[in-house]
Amino acid sequence: MQADGRTTTIAALRCTTQGSQTQPLELIGEEPLLIRIESRPYAVVMRTPGEELFHAAGFCLSEGLVDAADDFATIGHCQDMDTNVVDIRLTPGRLDKVQGLLERKGFVSQTSCGICGKQMLEDMHQVVTPATSGFSIAVSQMLHAINTLADCQQYYQRTRGSHAAVLIDAQLQVLAFAEDVGRHNALDKAIGKALMSGKLACARILVLSSRISYELIQKAARAHLPVIISHSRPTALAAAMGKDLNMTLAFPVGPSELIVVCGENRVAWT
Repeated sequence: MQADGRTTTIAALRCTTQGSQTQPLELIGEEPLLIRIESRPYAVVMRTPGEELFHAAGFCLSEGLVDAADDFATIGHCQDMDTNVVDIRLTPGRLDKVQGLLERKGFVSQTSCGICGKQMLEDMHQVVTPATSGFSIAVSQMLHAINTLADCQQYYQRTRGSHAAVLIDAQLQVLAFAEDVGRHNALDKAIGKALMSGKLACARILVLSSRISYELIQKAARAHLPVIISHSRPTALAAAMGKDLNMTLAFPVGPSELIVVCGENRVAWT
């Protein structure tokens, strides 16, 4: 991992239908950032580490908490200099103007310093269980599953502005598909369709149009989906969570190749 946490390099498996070889894979970093306003937690956002003070300042402008840089009395890291926590104080005049907004905001529960990916891994085990290992998938099947997503999409070809998620069973049959402007929404909709139709227990493979972030790992784990194939690399935190939850994460690097980030125990070549 780089010193600033912006990228992490792991060992991954590059696969074809003929075999595989191990190679280094660089992943973008993902960590939570806790933003505190007037000593109270306001929001936790996921981001690539770095430029936290600028991130928090821009977030405050977008939220309507400030209109100009002069509205900040102070902006900096907490007293322990934890880069995952930014403390903000507003000028008295600005604080008076946005007090109603601060009171209406549902404050987050993380009130201490030290928020990190490790803590999130530990917290996730309270709501999800590791995937079972009684399912295997051939590389050729994984490549076929990737193409299934494009076959289902309707809006992306017309708008180039949507994300999609498809749930597939062990026989590569589509169980549920959804498309939405938001990648989280698309997955929620697809899982919801499978849940309400009674098909979720048969789902084994999830294919996503987007990269895999920790939130998508959590949603998939809650749905007991052991295999996730995405059109982009997972984040470093998502890869760590996927490995910890015994999930198989993979993404294509060409029409006949894919990289397995973790969970290679499920991959077969026959």
